[in-house]
Amino acid sequence: MHFTQDPKVEIGLSDQGTVNPAFGGPDSGQSERIDMDGAQTEGLEEGLEDQNKGLDLVYSINDRPPWYLCILLGFQHYILAFGGIIAVPLILAEPLCIGNNNAAKSQLISTIFFVSGVCTLLQTTIGTRLPILQGGTFSFITPTLAILALPKWQCPAPSAMSQQIQNATGSLLIDSDEVWKSRMREIQGAILVSSLLQLVLGLSGLVGLVLKFIGPLAIAPTINLIGLSLFIEAGKKSGAHWGIAALTVCLILLFSQYLSKVEVPLIAYKDKKWEVFQYPLFKLFSALFGMCGAWLVCFLLTIFEALPSQPDQYGYTARTDVNLDAVTSAPWFHVPYPGQWGMPTVSVSSVLGMMAGVLASTMESIGDYYACARLSGAPPPPTHAINRGIAVEGIGCILAALWGSGNGTTSYSQNIAALGITKVGSRLVLQTAGLLMIILGLFGKFGAVFITIPDPVIGGMFLVMFGMIAAVGISNLQYVDLNSSRNLLILGFSTFSGLVLPTWFHSNPGIIDTGIKELDQVIVVLFTTHMFIGGFFGFVLDNTIPGTEKERGIKSWRTKVTEEGSTMMTDRSCYDIPFCTNCLQRFKFFQYLPFLPSYKSPELRT
Repeated sequence: MHFTQDPKVEIGLSDQGTVNPAFGGPDSGQSERIDMDGAQTEGLEEGLEDQNKGLDLVYSINDRPPWYLCILLGFQHYILAFGGIIAVPLILAEPLCIGNNNAAKSQLISTIFFVSGVCTLLQTTIGTRLPILQGGTFSFITPTLAILALPKWQCPAPSAMSQQIQNATGSLLIDSDEVWKSRMREIQGAILVSSLLQLVLGLSGLVGLVLKFIGPLAIAPTINLIGLSLFIEAGKKSGAHWGIAALTVCLILLFSQYLSKVEVPLIAYKDKKWEVFQYPLFKLFSALFGMCGAWLVCFLLTIFEALPSQPDQYGYTARTDVNLDAVTSAPWFHVPYPGQWGMPTVSVSSVLGMMAGVLASTMESIGDYYACARLSGAPPPPTHAINRGIAVEGIGCILAALWGSGNGTTSYSQNIAALGITKVGSRLVLQTAGLLMIILGLFGKFGAVFITIPDPVIGGMFLVMFGMIAAVGISNLQYVDLNSSRNLLILGFSTFSGLVLPTWFHSNPGIIDTGIKELDQVIVVLFTTHMFIGGFFGFVLDNTIPGTEKERGIKSWRTKVTEEGSTMMTDRSCYDIPFCTNCLQRFKFFQYLPFLPSYKSPELRT
């Protein structure tokens, strides 16, 4: 399925099952090979062409498709990432106490699209330079919900809120938006500081050292619990009207699975003539078609008054006119800017809790780099490219925190899968997608339109999306010996603990009382973050209980990387930073920096 944020964290693998190029895009003649860095080496050309024969690519990583094709394919990537990006502000709206403030929701949606576009441009230009799209990450959702569940951040009752806003004379004391903005600033501060860890891991090259101790048995429960911990959110939205939610699920399954091999004939103009080609339309846009289909049904039911018209009646939120005023009241243009919600606030408990999300996001991105390189006609990413990619993701999360999207950014695996389907792995296409996200993020009414999506339709999307995230976590176990009682114990205990402990802490508020308020908050946030509990126990037990590398699944990972690396070309100039190659080679100092193309390991220096 290519519509959810698919946190692939199978580190070091380049072809991960769900990203196999199953379909071919429209055929094309020989394209002009132009290296955007200006460094066109004969070895790179020959290597890319040999590899493209195996992948049957129409455009590989350094190719420049025509501008109109860049816009079309870039918009396609935008639509593919739509489901994962739009889900983040919709999930956070309730715990942030935004309530029915549709203007605030619209601004959040515009902000996260804008920041995602900026981060995509950064990653494709100076990061890994792979055609990889950046967007909101579910890895940050779990710690965010844990932070907002603290007593100080729980939403006040409507009566209490009105008392906070007005004094005895009835005049306003504070901005009515201050209730949710104060919570947003806390999340901003947590993401801002914790993302420095990701930046340090990338710039220092420590990410490689960390990966040596993280195996599938640490990754699987971590990612699995991201999906499992969000079942309450999916239930709340779906429960607004289970019939509409079920319809949404059925439509998504219909387009993504049952009709996935049905190719639709489309017309294209090429070589001064019109041609008909087959295209996997349903497979690529399954989430969009499923959501729009259910949205249309809700619209028709609203028009014919088949849904309840009273807010207290079951099924009322399935109407499409509930939040219609959001579109009419939203401004045509809204320019997101840093600090638009105020100065971020920082607390130790929030930062430590968010670090669990940062580490999980880092792990999932590394696996995506290998998969993206494989499907875009590039060699496996070298160490400096991975380090730089993680550092740029850290910068992206810092920018997201400054702008106030309520989330960070990470690579999107469903867009990587689209590379294999469209057979277009051009970097320029993803840079175009980034520009489109920035431009559309500036239109206030564009973001407001998404607020009118009925709750049960969103709930149906959540049911499939969060289920896929949980399943992706489990898929990491394919390289582990599941006949080993050691592995079963680690997997079962870490996953079960990640469900039990947070539930118990939520059921017993105030049970932790060490006498130090800050320490109490740290303990509560960490032990109510499902993914932290699962990942922590999985990491500790996997590295302390005796077991062979084959039994732990680490050997299979390394074997896969070695095999693919031996079959790929060795010219990796496509990972060079543009306009900096000559300067980096001129000064010896730069070979000591692990995030630059001129970096040499200590063994090579001697």
